[in-house]
Amino acid sequence: MVKLVALYRKPADPAAFDHAYLQTHVPLVKKIPNLRRVDVARVTGAPRGEAEYYMIAEMYFDNKAAMDAAMASPENAEAGKNLMSFARGLVTFVYAEQVSE
Repeated sequence: MVKLVALYRKPADPAAFDHAYLQTHVPLVKKIPNLRRVDVARVTGAPRGEAEYYMIAEMYFDNKAAMDAAMASPENAEAGKNLMSFARGLVTFVYAEQVSE
């Protein structure tokens, strides 16, 4: 299993971000082909000091080929365009491969 992880820094207006993210963006993400599941979590703290991130989203795919096809899809392009309309400068993406359960 592989995943695309999105790490979001705290937005200036958390309520507006949450509304745009949860009501519009997540439904668009769920339309991306080959997506097995998406998990979204709000960061509640850090072991030391202030947490660097506000929210984390993990989008799971069976393998890299499935993820690559998903990333090239029109559905992903639509979700990405939507995301940049309210989260530009707030998000960092990383790819990860699951090594244990």
